[in-house]
Amino acid sequence: VDRFQVSTIMSWKRGGESSPNKSGDEDLYDYDYSIDLNPTGAAPATSFTGFNKVPGTAQPQRLMTGANANAGRMMTGQASRMGTAGGAGGGELRPMTSVSGAGYQSAKTSKASFDPLNQRGAAPALAEKADNSPEEMARDLEKQVNALLEKSAFSAQKGDHTTALEHAKEAGKKERALCKHRESNGLVDQINIDLTYAVCFNLANAHHKCLMYDTAIHTYGLLVKNKQYPQAGRLRVNMGNIYYEQKKWPQAIKMYRMALDQIPNTGKEVRFKIFRNIGNAFVRLGQFQDAIPSYETIMGGNPDFQTGFNLILCYLALGDGEKMKRGFSKLLSIPIQGMSEFDEDNDAEESKAVDDAEAVGARPDGLRQELKKRQREANQYILTAARLVTPQLDKKDWSAGFRWAIETLKPDHEGIASELEIDMALMHLKRREFDKAIDMLKLFEKKDKHHRAMAATNLSFIYFLEQDFTQAEKYADLAYTNDRYNAKALVNKGNCLLVKGDFEMAKQFYLEAIGVEADCVEAIYNLGLVNVKMGNYQEAQQAFEKLHTIIPHNPEVIYQIANLYEQTSDLVNTIKWFNILSTRVPSDPFILARMGQLFNKHDDESQAFHYHLESYRHYPVSLDVISWLGVWYVKSELYEKAIHFFERASQIQPDEVKWSLMVTSCYRRMHNYQKALELYESIHADHPDNLECLRYLVAICKDLGRSYDTYQHKLSRLDRAAASATQTNRGGALTRVGGGGMEGGGGGGLINNEMRTSMTAQRTSAMGGALGRVEETGGG
Repeated sequence: VDRFQVSTIMSWKRGGESSPNKSGDEDLYDYDYSIDLNPTGAAPATSFTGFNKVPGTAQPQRLMTGANANAGRMMTGQASRMGTAGGAGGGELRPMTSVSGAGYQSAKTSKASFDPLNQRGAAPALAEKADNSPEEMARDLEKQVNALLEKSAFSAQKGDHTTALEHAKEAGKKERALCKHRESNGLVDQINIDLTYAVCFNLANAHHKCLMYDTAIHTYGLLVKNKQYPQAGRLRVNMGNIYYEQKKWPQAIKMYRMALDQIPNTGKEVRFKIFRNIGNAFVRLGQFQDAIPSYETIMGGNPDFQTGFNLILCYLALGDGEKMKRGFSKLLSIPIQGMSEFDEDNDAEESKAVDDAEAVGARPDGLRQELKKRQREANQYILTAARLVTPQLDKKDWSAGFRWAIETLKPDHEGIASELEIDMALMHLKRREFDKAIDMLKLFEKKDKHHRAMAATNLSFIYFLEQDFTQAEKYADLAYTNDRYNAKALVNKGNCLLVKGDFEMAKQFYLEAIGVEADCVEAIYNLGLVNVKMGNYQEAQQAFEKLHTIIPHNPEVIYQIANLYEQTSDLVNTIKWFNILSTRVPSDPFILARMGQLFNKHDDESQAFHYHLESYRHYPVSLDVISWLGVWYVKSELYEKAIHFFERASQIQPDEVKWSLMVTSCYRRMHNYQKALELYESIHADHPDNLECLRYLVAICKDLGRSYDTYQHKLSRLDRAAASATQTNRGGALTRVGGGGMEGGGGGGLINNEMRTSMTAQRTSAMGGALGRVEETGGG
């Protein structure tokens, strides 16, 4: 029955003792208005207990006392008040005809608005979360583990591997706590094995990045051996990479092969990468024959330039010319992921337009940049392979290999073929076949601008070496005219102007070359040299110090810096930079002698002696060093050792009489007059017109009480004949003064003065030679 029928039945039952066969008025009173007409949908406040109410009992229950009772009225007036059932006493029930109050009061509410969907008022407050259940705690722990994994991954991406490892370890601890929590609360079926795998993998990777190889291998091993992870076998690739970094090539190959066995044939990309790793490991072992099958497998399935290049290297190591040709042809057959032929033809104009657009703030074309990058990489692999292979293809005629490679490249790679022709010309140049090199380079005058500028640069350098400065300048002009941004062409032009003496223009070309290529070492070096020639020592020092930051171990640059400090009389910094230079070239005798001279100026005799002696040890024929050491031993009154050095000088210059006189002088200082007399007589026999020898003979004969009339007669005759000549003869004057000093015991200091003069001349010569050599090197 529907609700209306149920309410009617209940009203009839409440009639008490009256018969159901009532009149129409009674039926009117018996009609039940308790039907829920409340639009708000509120439930009735009374129950249905009136169904079983026995007649004659106490006051009956009301069937409806709604919050808005007025809404349920069907009639107006007093006769329509159906909401009271009778008196409040316990007497006989009577029909509801009374107008007296029954003791019931309706709720005082405002008139309700129409709200059929019960959307009136604000939503009720959310129920508070109950105490954490084991499932809730497990979910919270799992969220914490995932958050730590993300932090570790982000730190590793930024390169902060230490922080990544800390987060990975913390995630491992949280994950183990999560597993124990689920086991202790009977939630074993909720254990997330994928989360465990992710935590262990991240931890192993973090150990690997922190170079903790043994721990990483152990963690990877736990994952690989766990049967719950059927795909974990590919982690052996990571284990192989760790062994590869440790240079444990056999273990790496073993891991790569085990990983290869567990990867299905559908994963071709991964399999080819593993094959490449196996081939690389065999190459590291020097087993090129074993590496070739791995590379050939890749070239047969998914060829790429890197693998093709490695395969050519293996063929090159084995010396198999035919396989080298086959591998090179296979390398050329790989399609280049770059621009089409139409794009290549218009590349220069489009590149200029793109560069101009990017310069004014336009968004760069990322796809175009990526394609050009791939094309450059492919061309570099092909050109390098050609340079390696061509000289080895024909042992008897090296040029035959170049010709074969050039003919092979011309159909599809004409630009690379042109660069290989330039390499062939340079090979002729290395073999001093200058005419052939010049003829080949001149063929580029009708080619594209880039290669024409490259050939002109090399021609300018060749003519510069041949000291044909007119032709060198001509081709330098041609080179930088075709390519204004060719730094080497600008350097060659500057060198030609430097030779002509136009220092200011040469400086401008060097500066322009540096503007084109900021790290052009030739331009920076030559800029320093031209500033030295112009007397701009401060600018020269700035140039050389900048170059020192680019090539910090170059001895020529360090020498120039030290030399500049010496020219500015900064002795402390001069010694400092020469010390740095001596660590780079510890066996250079001229640098050691130069340092000896510096310490001699600094009045540090012990260090000066040390560096001169080291210079003599590396180069025992330098007369400057020998004379300085001999004089030092004379000043120290170690005449026996001084004799050794003066005799060595006499052997180097047997026609120079002063060395023999110095040896004899040492014997006189040792009071070995008999030996000195014999040596003077020997010197007089070889050089009868030497005045100094005759004077010493006269003096020593007087000391020994021997006859000296013959020597005195010759001395007087020579004095009268060559009085003026002896005054202008520098060597004789120094020897005579030294001899006079030796008689008085002071010859050593004058001899030392003579040695210093000679060493100063040698130092100036060495400086000029060094500068000349560097200029020639810089010109290239």
